[in-house]
Amino acid sequence: MATRTKSAKARSEARGEVKAPRSEMKPSYGDLPPTKGKLGVMIPGMGAVATTFVAGVEAVRKGIAKPIGSVTQMGTIRLGKRTEGRSPKIKEFVPLASLEDLVFTGWDIFEDNMFDAATNAGVLDRYLLEQIKPFLQKITPRTAVFDHNYVKKIDGPNVKKGKTKMDLAEQVRDDIRQFRKTSGAARLITIWCGSTETFIQPSAAHQSVKAFEKALQQNDENIAPSMVYAYASLKEGVPFANGAPNLTVDIPAMHELSRENEAPICGKDFKTGQTLIKTILAPGFKSRMLGLAGWFSTNILGNRDGEVLDDPGSFKTKEESKLSVLEHILQPELYPDLYGNFTHKVRINYYPPRGDNKEGWDNIDIFGWLGYPMQIKVDFLCRDSILAAPIVLDLVLFLDLAQRTAELKGLGIQEWLSFYFKSPMTAPGLYPEHDLFIQLMKLKNTLRHLRGEELITHLGLEYYD
Repeated sequence: MATRTKSAKARSEARGEVKAPRSEMKPSYGDLPPTKGKLGVMIPGMGAVATTFVAGVEAVRKGIAKPIGSVTQMGTIRLGKRTEGRSPKIKEFVPLASLEDLVFTGWDIFEDNMFDAATNAGVLDRYLLEQIKPFLQKITPRTAVFDHNYVKKIDGPNVKKGKTKMDLAEQVRDDIRQFRKTSGAARLITIWCGSTETFIQPSAAHQSVKAFEKALQQNDENIAPSMVYAYASLKEGVPFANGAPNLTVDIPAMHELSRENEAPICGKDFKTGQTLIKTILAPGFKSRMLGLAGWFSTNILGNRDGEVLDDPGSFKTKEESKLSVLEHILQPELYPDLYGNFTHKVRINYYPPRGDNKEGWDNIDIFGWLGYPMQIKVDFLCRDSILAAPIVLDLVLFLDLAQRTAELKGLGIQEWLSFYFKSPMTAPGLYPEHDLFIQLMKLKNTLRHLRGEELITHLGLEYYD
C-alpha cells in the first residue's frame, strides 16, 4: 500500500513550529557593523589548495557550482527554542562579506598564473577551469619569501632577494600596500596555503616583538618564511590564518603584535582528510565509554604537499599536529582504564600517481564490555584540496568579521575558529579542544553571543514543564 510522505511544512506544523516566510526574514545585525567595500584575500602559496579555493569562488559567483562544504555559505544556525523554528543561514545572521566582494592576490616560488597552477595541480577538471580561465589568468604570483632550509624538497625561481629577513618583510609590506591600492580593497586577510615547513621549537627570538624584529635584522635561522609573511601582515593591521602546522603565529611575538594592531590570528593546519575523520570518530568512542587499544593511520598522496612531507623535517611538523588530536579528545589522564595505554601511529607516504586524491587508511582497535576487542577499518579516498577550499573561504570571512567586531578584534587568537584546524591555537596554558562537535557548538555560540541571542545548551527541560 502506498504511503504519503508529509512535507517539511506539514511536519513543522505538526510539531507546533511556526516559521516566518523567507521573504520576511530580513538581515538585522544589531551592533555588528555591516560590510562595506571589497575584501582582499592574500595567499602565500598558490598551489593546489589556493587555486581550488579561488577557482571555486569564481565558479560559484558565475553560477557554475555550489559552495558545498562551506559553513558560511550553506550552514544554518538555530536561534531560541526548538519550537520557535528560527534557523537562518549563517550568512544572513551575521554580516559576512559577499563572495562578489572578494578580490585575490598571492605569492609563490613558481611563476605560473592561477589558471596554469590549477591545471598543473590537477584537482579541478579542465572543463570547469576553461569556463573561468580569463579570471584565473589575471592572478599572477608576486615574488615569494623562500628559504630552502625550511622546505627542502621543492625549489623555484620566483623569490625575493634581500640582505636581511627584515628587508624581505618590508618587501612583503610593500606588496600588501600596493595590493590594497590597486585592488581597491577596503579590508585585507592573509591566509597561509603554502608548504609545511621543517619542525622548529619556540626560541628566544620568538618571545616578544622587540626580540623578533632584532632577529629579523640579524637573519636569525629561527625566523621561518611563514613568520615573515605573518609579521608583515600584522604590522599592516591585516589578520592572518595559518593553514599549515608551522609555528608561524603561534608564538608570543605574534600574539603581542596581533593584539596591539587588532589584527586577529588563528591556526594551525587545516582539518581535512584523516584528522577530520578522527575528530568525528574519537568523540563517539569517548561518549560511549569504549576503550581504545590502538589507532594506526597511514596516508598516500602525490601532490606538492606529499612531496614536501617526504622530507623528515617537514614530516615531523605534520606528525606533531596529527598525533596531538587523540590525546586531547580522549583525555587518558581522566580515563586511564579506557585510554591510558593506547598506541597511535601516523605514516605519510609520497606516491606521485595519486596526485591530490589522498587515500587515508585507519585501523582502529577498540574494546567494549568486559574488555572484549573489536576493530574498525576506514579507507577514506578523499580529495585534499576539495576539503580544504571551503575551510579557506570560511576562515577568510570569519576573520574579517572578527576584525570588524569590537569584542573580538583585540583578543589576538580566535579560538572559536578551532573547528577548522588540526592543531588549534589557544591562550598560553590552555589545552585545545579537538572534539569537532564541541568546536562547532563553540563557533555557533560565539555568533549567537555577538548578536545577543541566547546560547544553546541543549538542556531542554523546559519542554517538559
